[in-house]
Amino acid sequence: MDLTDRPTAELPGDGSSRHELTRTGKAHRQRVKRSALAEVSFAGRPDPIGLLEEQAASRVPNLVPIRYGRMAQSQFAFFRGAALVMADDLARSPSSDLRVQLCGDAHLSNFGVYATPERRLVFDVNDFDETYPGPFEWDVKRLSASLAVAARGRGFPTEQCRPIARGAATAYRIRMGELAGLGHLDVWYAHVDADTVMREFRSRIDAETVGRAKGAVRKARRRTSMQALGKLTRVVDGRRQIVSDPPLIIRMSELLEGAEFDRMYKLLLERFAAYKETLQWDRRVLIERYRMIDFALKVVGVGSVGTRCWIGLFEGADGEDPLFLQVKEAQKSVLARYVTGPEIEHQGERVVNGQQLMQEASDIFLGWDRGEGLDGEVRDFYVRQLRDGKLSAQVDTFSPELLELYGRLCGRTLAQAHGRSGDRFAIAGYLGSRGAFDDAMAEFALAYAEQNVADHAALQAAIDSGRVQARLDL
Repeated sequence: MDLTDRPTAELPGDGSSRHELTRTGKAHRQRVKRSALAEVSFAGRPDPIGLLEEQAASRVPNLVPIRYGRMAQSQFAFFRGAALVMADDLARSPSSDLRVQLCGDAHLSNFGVYATPERRLVFDVNDFDETYPGPFEWDVKRLSASLAVAARGRGFPTEQCRPIARGAATAYRIRMGELAGLGHLDVWYAHVDADTVMREFRSRIDAETVGRAKGAVRKARRRTSMQALGKLTRVVDGRRQIVSDPPLIIRMSELLEGAEFDRMYKLLLERFAAYKETLQWDRRVLIERYRMIDFALKVVGVGSVGTRCWIGLFEGADGEDPLFLQVKEAQKSVLARYVTGPEIEHQGERVVNGQQLMQEASDIFLGWDRGEGLDGEVRDFYVRQLRDGKLSAQVDTFSPELLELYGRLCGRTLAQAHGRSGDRFAIAGYLGSRGAFDDAMAEFALAYAEQNVADHAALQAAIDSGRVQARLDL
């Protein structure tokens, strides 16, 4: 075996790459013990509701109550929207200092199925709003904690929650070890095929669950712009238009009138032209064949509620050849204030670069834009297709066995995403072949799930006292 020393892969702003390490992953300096990664202290932490209010200051004011309303629905919903709160907690915890391109919000609902450009359905990380370079275990901790939170929210006892949280870390460790034995191109091409997942799951789950999973995959294959056309639009006076559903979907023509509408429409056309310049040349040729026919403001997600997000309806060869694009505001990653990293000139480009680095295959129309909004402020955005075979698991229906199995799938997938950007040799060597890392992640996850209960209750109290306003949109 070649044991020639090789440098770590460098990420922008990665100060940890100045040491040498061997292919076995043995670094020439001491790192924090794996068991120390279980440590978490909540003493003296900032008020979690204060952090959420701080985030809300840059968002659309009348949409912020919807965000609080969605987060208040369950402990897991709160966890989903509280990426900033957890980033603050992670920054005060021991760190391996082994850096990768982080998802930044790797909870279990941010994994799912989507269609590649070759029209294969793959399973991968699928949300990158918070992507940023940082310690690899931050993503693993958020994933394991999300599993513990979900399990606890389902009423599973601790003896079932622990293996669920631990399983994701185990799968991550094992897969990272496998990646360390592969060449760079093999790692780059590695992916998790949806049909392969189905075959693996079939022997582990009951026939009824297999049937539901197959149905979900079939549904994913139908989630295209053509399917969205029937759900999100209607024909009025011979013209196709997006259907308004205030406050969740509001057509631009209902927000602006007269000269203001004409001015914004002209700006949108200019921004669409600028966005196209961020695409690969052949994809610019393709998208030039579509013309914009309607635009609407759309509320999305849980943590993203209040950021500016638009959907655009484009027409191709005829009225039966639609394309839906989502134009989503990109603010600074919640991780940026806590880790030393690159200076980001364009937050939309940050999201796109992180997604393309971590995913095995990405949307062909993934690009970025900077432009003026309805309030006259210039902001960064990224653009992607609204629906392209995308589907996330409904984990609130999972049994303990299925949740553990799904968590392991997410852990394995996360390792592959990290292996594309980080030093898999060093990470694999640090993780080792035993379960110290797995145990640490489980301990951290259970402790964090406990704290999440208190944080969720704090939001409920803030709503009850009138400190923050919340409303349901369902």
